[in-house]
Amino acid sequence: MRVRVIMSAALAACVLGLTGSAAFADGYKNCTKLDKASWKPATDAEAKAKAAGYEVRRSKVEGSCYEVYGVKEGKLYELFYSPEDLSLKHTIAK
Repeated sequence: MRVRVIMSAALAACVLGLTGSAAFADGYKNCTKLDKASWKPATDAEAKAKAAGYEVRRSKVEGSCYEVYGVKEGKLYELFYSPEDLSLKHTIAK
């Protein structure tokens, strides 16, 4: 019986740990299922953000998305673009 209680407590801690870590992740990761070899260039995503009025600070690949960090009207944004068609999938204001 004691082993079962310890195992249950350990399992609960693992589940809470996984759930808690997901709450801290603010990135959007699913933009396309297209193979990376077929993606449009990341510089095109940056250009799209600039055309929308953002001052681009940097960009990176996040999951299957291009994540572009930009500033607009003094506020920092994370913009997530699909590398397939460069459509804006998600925006986070910081």
